[in-house]
Amino acid sequence: MEISARNSLKGTVKKVVPGSVNTEVTLELAPGVELVSIITKSSAEKLGLAEGKTAYAVIKSSDVLVAVE
Repeated sequence: MEISARNSLKGTVKKVVPGSVNTEVTLELAPGVELVSIITKSSAEKLGLAEGKTAYAVIKSSDVLVAVE
């Protein structure tokens, strides 16, 4: 994966809570260190996010994006 954002945090998907439009994704970056992001439901489905999967929190400006390899 190549991306222009300078801040990318690797983690493990701890929880995925789908809603009607958006999905709440919790990444565990280290033991006891979690990051929560709200992304569109369609993006979560496209990325195949599921508990235990490796994912990245990509931070650009004031936005936090989630990416997978």
